[in-house]
Amino acid sequence: MTTTLRPAEPERPGPDGARSRTYHVCVNGRPVGEVELSRGGRHGPDVGRIAGLAIDRAGRHRGRGTVAALAGEEVLRSWGCRLVEAAVPADAPYALRMAASLGYTERNRTMAKKITGRPRPLPPGSSARPMARGEYEPWLARGHEEYVAKLAGMGVPRDQAEYRAARSVEDLLPAGAPAPGTDLVALEHDGERVAGLWLRTAEPAWVLQVEVDAAHRGRGHGRSMMLVAENLCRAAGTRTVGLNVFATNTTALRLYESLGYATVDRHFTKPLC
Repeated sequence: MTTTLRPAEPERPGPDGARSRTYHVCVNGRPVGEVELSRGGRHGPDVGRIAGLAIDRAGRHRGRGTVAALAGEEVLRSWGCRLVEAAVPADAPYALRMAASLGYTERNRTMAKKITGRPRPLPPGSSARPMARGEYEPWLARGHEEYVAKLAGMGVPRDQAEYRAARSVEDLLPAGAPAPGTDLVALEHDGERVAGLWLRTAEPAWVLQVEVDAAHRGRGHGRSMMLVAENLCRAAGTRTVGLNVFATNTTALRLYESLGYATVDRHFTKPLC
């Protein structure tokens, strides 16, 4: 039996060369599933994405999803993509095994937590305050460089990593100042700044950047900073807060898991060169 992709709709063009299209996954011409392919947009002009790959229940576990993913990669190559990305739900073990078998590397995870209960006090000696512009500008610039370096170290082309980092802040820091529903907060302990937080409290709430200063790590300040984030979300009336964490950052993963965050999606990449 031959598994192929057949367009299910006309191609959808987007700004700056972005394009996307939904395809039927067919076996001998008969549709047995679906997949969406896209290029560009917020992911970068040369980055492709495989999303929504699903095979009908009766046709699963016969390798059709694997063949469809490989066929999708060929379409993305023909579109000029140098890298392909895919998000896999954390509760989809077959899809996770398939990603590994096809040579995809896990880059990061999306985690989330429901915000319940009353605000919790910070440990004695700790307090939070808004960051001043002269304080957060160099902090964000350093975070930008670190983010780009991590992406580049995972195989994302440097220009694509720069593009993604820039796009991630366009709407959140207009003219360099926090947009409504966005907070930049410093954590102090015994009068000394020890950590920083960039948080979107507007739904969907999101921890955009959190960092404990190098000289103060290993003392529980990361946990306190996340406590600040959750209290700010409670005050804003948001019900869930999410975050992204690099898969290689095992220290952060353990912290978030201990705080009740659960992995929602695991994000994978693969070079197409």
